[in-house]
Amino acid sequence: MVSSAPAPLASLAPYAQVKQYLKGRLGAGDWPPGVLMPSEAELVAQFSVSRMTVNRALRELQAEGLIERVQGVGTFAAQLHKVSSTLTLRDLHEEIAERGHHHEAKVVAQEEVRATNGLAGQLGLKPGAPVFHTLIVHLENGVPLQCEDRYVNPACAPDYLAQDFAKTTPTHYLFEATALWRAQYSIEAGRATKDEAKLLGIAPTDPCLIIVRRTFTTDSAITLARLVHPGTRYGLEGHFTP
Repeated sequence: MVSSAPAPLASLAPYAQVKQYLKGRLGAGDWPPGVLMPSEAELVAQFSVSRMTVNRALRELQAEGLIERVQGVGTFAAQLHKVSSTLTLRDLHEEIAERGHHHEAKVVAQEEVRATNGLAGQLGLKPGAPVFHTLIVHLENGVPLQCEDRYVNPACAPDYLAQDFAKTTPTHYLFEATALWRAQYSIEAGRATKDEAKLLGIAPTDPCLIIVRRTFTTDSAITLARLVHPGTRYGLEGHFTP
């Protein structure tokens, strides 16, 4: 292993040393998106490890969406904001932090509104009943990644509007405050509304990935959320094991 590695890096397993070294330089912008990175042979020589060790580090970085590997050509820094998420309920802040990036939330609206007929039906409430509403733009390294338009059943999370969503995400709070039982997804490729496009800094004609999600306790709906992502910055991955 490379003898000049700093103490925190040297304490890691060999593959993790390579991974953290590359991840740190990617985070620092040393390799802009699309730039060719060091070859496997160069990393083997630099860290005095096996090709298998280097390959494991590169596989994990690829799985995290940080690099792109082209067989016979080399390893390239991935487009910084083209990321992916498995179909699990996860906190977006945690996903961004795991990539070594900075998450920021801009709260556009945080209010109590009256349920329309359609919204009341989705949340199992009476038309005109009070509903909590938030509109938040999530940014990764300063670039808008998601527009989150969310309605919450007050009976399930009575303190929802008292939270500081510039410091904690609605997902994180609802994980802790409610008895989540199941979730329902609808996923489609489409266009943002005019207001959503403005918040995301994209053209109204730009393609987007739109997820509409409802979550439930055992006996009632908790929340209805519309999550809009610019298509060039976000993707979805799924895993299936028979």
